[in-house]
Amino acid sequence: MRTAIAGFTLGIVLLQQQSALLSLPALAGLLVLAVVLMAARWRIHSPLNRVLPGTVASMLIGWCWASLCAMGGLAQQLPVELEERDLAVRGVVTGLPAAADYGQRFEFQIEQVLTSGVDVASLPKKILLSWVSTSAGVVSHPTVTTALQPGERWQLNVRLRRPHGLANPHGFDYEVWMLEQGLGASGTVRPADSPDHDNRRISKFVFNIRNCIELVRGKLRDHIQSALADQTYAPIIVALVIGDQNGISQDEWQVFARTGVSHLIAISGLHISMLAGLAYGIVLFLWSRSFWTRHALPLWMPAQKMAALFSVLVAMLYVALAGFGVPAQRSLIMIAVLAGVKWFDRNTSAVNALLLALALVLLADPWAVLWPGFWLSFCAVGLIFYASLGRSVRSDTDAGTMVASWRSACTAQYAITLGLVPLSMLLFNQVSLVSPLANALAIPVISWLVTPMSLIGSITPDPLGSWILWITHFLVQLLHEFLSLLARMPVWQAPRPALWMMLCAMFGIGWCLAPRGWPLRWAGLLLWLPLCLNKASSPGAGEFKVTALDVGQGMALLVETAGHRMLYDTGPAYSPNSDAGSRVIYPYLKMRGISRLDGLMISHNDSDHSGGALSLMQQLQIDWVSSSLASDSPAVNLAQVKSRHSVCLAGQHWDWDGVQFDVLHPGESVYASAKWKPNAKSCTLKISNGRQSMLLAGDIEAIQEDELVNSIPDRLGANVLLAPHHGSGTSSTLPFLQAVAPDIALFQLGYHNRYHHPRPDIWQRYADLGITRLRSDWSGAITFAFSNRVEVDEYRRTEARYWYALPDSD
Repeated sequence: MRTAIAGFTLGIVLLQQQSALLSLPALAGLLVLAVVLMAARWRIHSPLNRVLPGTVASMLIGWCWASLCAMGGLAQQLPVELEERDLAVRGVVTGLPAAADYGQRFEFQIEQVLTSGVDVASLPKKILLSWVSTSAGVVSHPTVTTALQPGERWQLNVRLRRPHGLANPHGFDYEVWMLEQGLGASGTVRPADSPDHDNRRISKFVFNIRNCIELVRGKLRDHIQSALADQTYAPIIVALVIGDQNGISQDEWQVFARTGVSHLIAISGLHISMLAGLAYGIVLFLWSRSFWTRHALPLWMPAQKMAALFSVLVAMLYVALAGFGVPAQRSLIMIAVLAGVKWFDRNTSAVNALLLALALVLLADPWAVLWPGFWLSFCAVGLIFYASLGRSVRSDTDAGTMVASWRSACTAQYAITLGLVPLSMLLFNQVSLVSPLANALAIPVISWLVTPMSLIGSITPDPLGSWILWITHFLVQLLHEFLSLLARMPVWQAPRPALWMMLCAMFGIGWCLAPRGWPLRWAGLLLWLPLCLNKASSPGAGEFKVTALDVGQGMALLVETAGHRMLYDTGPAYSPNSDAGSRVIYPYLKMRGISRLDGLMISHNDSDHSGGALSLMQQLQIDWVSSSLASDSPAVNLAQVKSRHSVCLAGQHWDWDGVQFDVLHPGESVYASAKWKPNAKSCTLKISNGRQSMLLAGDIEAIQEDELVNSIPDRLGANVLLAPHHGSGTSSTLPFLQAVAPDIALFQLGYHNRYHHPRPDIWQRYADLGITRLRSDWSGAITFAFSNRVEVDEYRRTEARYWYALPDSD
């Protein structure tokens, strides 16, 4: 069984790394081959020789299973021809709608299409919609003033697009998340184009089990928010009760991440296991005593079986409160496997039970292997099993039993703390040095006090329920204050390790945690040296690299030389609480092991270029900031406090490691005149190593291009050009492009952006000049390596996956 499950898991893992799926006939051929190998396995007499064909057959089965699930999910995605069209549909609000800065976000199950010429079969069954409220400044439908509720049937006018997210190295993959959730499109609710297609509610509730569960979740959330109105940590209590984390701020998540307790701030496997274990113990105690009656219940049903049954029921109820989220489903499956072993009186090892749970999890969700929680949960349990080998302690006294229990708990904590370091570095690029202390306090407080009290308070009628929730909030506040103090301590942050580094460290951990009697267990720490000495990569002397991150409609480029790093622009602000700095740029820098920048240049004041500046300056050490921003700009004020700020000005020049940086625009006259808009002040920077060069033009427009062509035409030439103003109609004039004469043009822009950049005639102008055109919305992050030649790396192509839709290059 063990080799079969290992092969099945390996097949799924390999499939999720593929750039394309095999056809159905090819999959059928693989299944036939798997059957042949399984049949041949039984003809081999040596058990050792049976392992290889059995493992290969299981791997093929895992590959085929994941492929069929992927085909089914991709078949539900929106056809390309229906993107950006207004469609009138009827359907049901499924799931729990989430409040956002701009309005509401909710899942919608389409039942009927009212737009002529569109068949309901051509649309996805389930989509993700955003409804902008009038308070956000954009009128979607003025008559809608109440929050949506699960189970409501609505008629809506929607504009949809295929699943498409930002694609950056080791960033969050929104597209595969949509595929895993069964969401075939995302979109927005639009004003109706006719009275017949008016946005309106058809019925208040459509009855089914799922809608009933979601309605209960919504009522619980409303009760908590009402009882704890305007309280800072109310969203944490909501997350612990129903798994809705939308209200938790980025600052709070940063505290949890730096202290290593993020896994506790949700309906996690730990909480589900805790409640299931509590239910098991209570039922076992009461059932074995027949509830102090004369019915002799253990003779009718053994107490252990009844306790196992109730533990699964309690876990299932709590998972339902979590909205049957995928991580919660994994925990439920693991608990059900352990309960099944107890129910059927199977004398099996813990390893076999864990592997069976692994197989069931992957059957239910083949994409689980793509998420950190999957690996952390199974590796943590496996480490506990491994660390307990040869360490069991028997005692005939209660005191000895208590000491043995504490010793086992400490051993488990030690094994997890030490054993998950390499995996944490691979997945998160950091390890909290205070995590053992933070978890030692947070685990019992959250698991044994806050979570039970939150559940009890949320279902208890007022005023008692509100009192319980207030006490719970006070406990969370005290815990958060303690964690905030710990969050000031250093965090070990390093570049993402190579696979061989992680394997060496894992082997060293196995050596350190080996059973008693294993020689020189401390020597396993020596295998950590490659992981500990890992440093961020950088170009060679006289070379430079530019990484254009995929930030949507905006600009953000990391420039690196042998010993220096600079960021040009900081991307857009997505909402009042989210921007490219915190969501894209800082995670990328952390993945690279970069905690300091030598310089930051903000080309101009538009939000799509300066939106992430504040969050970056708060999280990174930045030596100097150069910009064309106004003196009273918040970014300038913060830069003056935390680093050195100066105005970018034509004629400025510096040399880093044999690479020259020249500011070409704006001149002093631009700052002296009040007539120029921010675009006209864009800092224009040329970078060159004497052999290859790149021109970063910001959002300069035709007038500024004409000034550059007439004043310094001999200094404009560059191999790579960052297309001015994202390829708008006000830039990229023919004389300017002829003066620069680039081989490659980079367009940083958002997928189906509202400005319709690049404009078709501008896009064609580049093609007519024979310039290779690259777009971040098609390619994801794009990296240029400048040495004696220019090497280009497009993330969506080099790291292609079958769920990425790559458009034609034309």
